Amino acid sequence: METGTQTGAEPVELNEPVQSGTGVLPSAVDVLVVGYGPVGAVIAVLLARHGVRVMVVDKATGIFMAPRAIALDNEALRILQLAGIAERDFDTVAIPYVRMWSPTLGQFGKVNSLGSLDGHPKLVTFYQPDLERCLRERLQTYDCAHIALGSELLAFTEERDHVLATLDVGRGRTHTVRARYLVGADGASSLVRQLIGQEFKGKTFAEDWLIVDARNVPRPIDHIEFICDHRRPIPHMVAPGGRERWEFMLRPGERREEMESDARVRELLAPWGDVDGMIIERKAVYRFHARTVDAFSKGRVFLAGDAAHITPPFVGQGLVAGLRDAANLCWKLAWVIQGRAGPRILETYDEERRPHAKAMIDLAKFMGKLVMPRNAAIAFITHGLMRLSRMVPRLRAQFEELEIKPRNAFRRGLFVKGRSATRLVRGAVLPQGWVRAPDGSTCLSDEALGQGLALIGFGRDLRASLDSATAAAFARAGGTVVHIAHRGQRLHPARQESWEDLDGVFMPGLVPVGWAAVVRPDRTIVHDGPVTDVSRIVRESLALLGTPVSVATPAVETALRIA
Repeated sequence: METGTQTGAEPVELNEPVQSGTGVLPSAVDVLVVGYGPVGAVIAVLLARHGVRVMVVDKATGIFMAPRAIALDNEALRILQLAGIAERDFDTVAIPYVRMWSPTLGQFGKVNSLGSLDGHPKLVTFYQPDLERCLRERLQTYDCAHIALGSELLAFTEERDHVLATLDVGRGRTHTVRARYLVGADGASSLVRQLIGQEFKGKTFAEDWLIVDARNVPRPIDHIEFICDHRRPIPHMVAPGGRERWEFMLRPGERREEMESDARVRELLAPWGDVDGMIIERKAVYRFHARTVDAFSKGRVFLAGDAAHITPPFVGQGLVAGLRDAANLCWKLAWVIQGRAGPRILETYDEERRPHAKAMIDLAKFMGKLVMPRNAAIAFITHGLMRLSRMVPRLRAQFEELEIKPRNAFRRGLFVKGRSATRLVRGAVLPQGWVRAPDGSTCLSDEALGQGLALIGFGRDLRASLDSATAAAFARAGGTVVHIAHRGQRLHPARQESWEDLDGVFMPGLVPVGWAAVVRPDRTIVHDGPVTDVSRIVRESLALLGTPVSVATPAVETALRIA
């Protein structure tokens, strides 16, 4: 299948080493990632951590230093944790609350983001160039990763068992690389998306916005606020490094050139103090979009981040959605490439990710309506109803405690269909908490589970309950067995794989003692049940991966299907 067109650049033979700005380019890799923004970088790091030969290309030669994305939630921080990035590795500011304010009604809404969830702050702001630097430094530590800056994808052809991509590597030369799979993380104007013929359907908002990032603000804030004035809505937030961001909606007749002028920016920022002392880092007019593709993949080509979906900024989920893509896709690619799972599991990437991405876009559009009322009457009614709803405890919790946020739980996908008899939800992410090893060291539970499949025994060591054939098959599929005990349970002999649940995250509130669960590398729960059924639970989980245990009967394997 021919995709794209060639150029007149000088060709390079497939087996000829090519030097880029960052080293010799390989002629064959497992995965070619197009785009080296934060999503592409996380994808490359996650693949490299699994030992996958990955190459990432980007036409830029360095990090774009202007701040862009600004918010991450606890889910995003947990995915960065999976990529080996700790909170201390880049600067963040934890946000205690988000308030919505009306010049007529005062504060009519508030989101409580104070505290932590799954071991991370519920909401932080960050400086994107700092995060990108951190990710790139991490990727450079892996020998299986190759980086081609100043290189651009020109075209690719998809064959039966590989993709053949042509790159412009500069100085009038091209390089051809063979990859088993290709991932397009090349942004909203994605060439990869265009080459596979995917339409980008959705809505473009009619309003333009002026984004201003500044440092040394004389009266800094410590939270996020939405000034919901129908005459000019203004989201305003704090960021690391003494930074703050404002987003000013343009009124009819206002032009980009006028709004980006120094005089106009000074006028808009005047209510927040002496502008002379501020350092303006960025001022740019944008138009927001709400778009998604019909499918996140086609053949051996996958889309991630803004190449697959664009979320309006009103809930701070744009980059977060891209990181969810990375966590979902990368382990599946690694398991297929390494022969631990069948290719069919790759079909579940679109099946699992697209519904949730669309739900987040819908939430952002709803929040946009609150921020951008059309006139004074609509603003008064909308904001008044929001203020009244806070008097109803259940409605108040929906908004203030973020219960309105769509849960990242799949209706269909790579998990065994059915309801758990506990608070575990198959197809949802396992909660995370602090655990303690026999040697006294502590860590977050994801670190204890490792990078592969995990079979967790809650309050029980499962080794004696797991038959030998199933245990061997699970190990071949990249699985490890972990024992999570309740706090204070130190059985003899202590195993390194035994961890105490320090905060009671797992027992007794989530599961009873004597329960087992199979968890994917992205921490999604595949299957669960009592310890007495552990061999069956593992066999059924492996059958989903396409690596059934030899003792499994044909009837069992036929009955099992992707939920």
